[in-house]
Amino acid sequence: MKALTWHGPRDVRIEDVPDPELEAGTDAIIRVTSSGLCGSDLHLYEVLAPFLDPGDVLGHEPMGVVEETGSAVQHIAPGDRVVVPFNISCGHCWMCDRGLFAQCETTQVREQGSGAALFGYTKLYGSVPGGQAEYLRVPQAQFGPIKVPEGPPDEQFLFLSDVLPTAWQAVEYAEVPEGGTVAVFGLGPIGQMAARIAQHRGFRALGVDRVPERLNMAQRHGVRTIDAAQEDDVPGAVRELTDGRGADSVIDAVGMEAHGSPVAELGQKVAGVLPDSVAEPLMSKAGVDRLSALHQCIDSVRRAGTISLSGVYGGMADPMPMLTLFDKGVRLAMGQAHVKRWIPDLLPLVGHESDPLGIRDLTTHRLPLGDAPQAYDTFQRKEDGAIKMVFEP
Repeated sequence: MKALTWHGPRDVRIEDVPDPELEAGTDAIIRVTSSGLCGSDLHLYEVLAPFLDPGDVLGHEPMGVVEETGSAVQHIAPGDRVVVPFNISCGHCWMCDRGLFAQCETTQVREQGSGAALFGYTKLYGSVPGGQAEYLRVPQAQFGPIKVPEGPPDEQFLFLSDVLPTAWQAVEYAEVPEGGTVAVFGLGPIGQMAARIAQHRGFRALGVDRVPERLNMAQRHGVRTIDAAQEDDVPGAVRELTDGRGADSVIDAVGMEAHGSPVAELGQKVAGVLPDSVAEPLMSKAGVDRLSALHQCIDSVRRAGTISLSGVYGGMADPMPMLTLFDKGVRLAMGQAHVKRWIPDLLPLVGHESDPLGIRDLTTHRLPLGDAPQAYDTFQRKEDGAIKMVFEP
């Protein structure tokens, strides 16, 4: 089959790889019909290179049609249309029983000290082949795949794999008070949907970004925006819009590759080209993220407010302004999305013909899988109005 494989920093290729096969009774094989390109895939494109091996298949936002199931898989059958959550969870362990599916004890990657295994996301998360491919083996398929109806286009359901649950959890963790304001930093796919979900739930959303197309998309959905490229003091602008106090809650939907922080950026680039034997322990013990967006979040939240982190960070030696956090009494909430925990909330909204979350206005590019290498480059450069790219094998 054809699949997108990693071969080095900024080097991804379409190659022929072996078709996946059932390896356990809890497996399923799906024929992928759509697979999203996520902002966190860009971390693999460069920053997390020490944790990848040449030939690793990328992608963690797939949906498709079931081709084959193992003996323990009962809730889906060949021919069913399914969305596959990006984290792999069993549904019955101690963590899963509490809805903490991203920490599933059955699939935890203990040798790396990591939570539940993820599709297409480095040895830190199990080196499970990803979904930017023609076919995908789905472990723990007795629980994970989400059956969706025939008829509507893929994009109406595809984002249940990651974007929508991550955005919903970001708002949930933000603990916005009734009638309160949440500032969303980063208006990529997660930030766009977090702002829309916040407004759908009755909160006021402010959106911060520096890319015109992202700002324009948010404005189409009624989000008050702040252009970080034009505003010298973004936290000051947030305070001006919130009676001088700051936002009740802030969502960081940016993560480790924030604009700015040139020293940390240089460190990430250097680690990406070092031999793995040197770079892996360096990143694991002394990695530093670009924290400019997070620092602005801390400055923008009001005293006794909440910061919800959905952007991916990977540094082990990040300098944090602990004095400010403590003095302001800020609460922090973060973590990988517990995808299936939020599906009962999201599925009725996603399936509604009125499209209350504006899901149909998110995908900017639908491309054949063969165009994926160029798409990664375009997406990282934020060119051609790229906000959300979807591959079709």
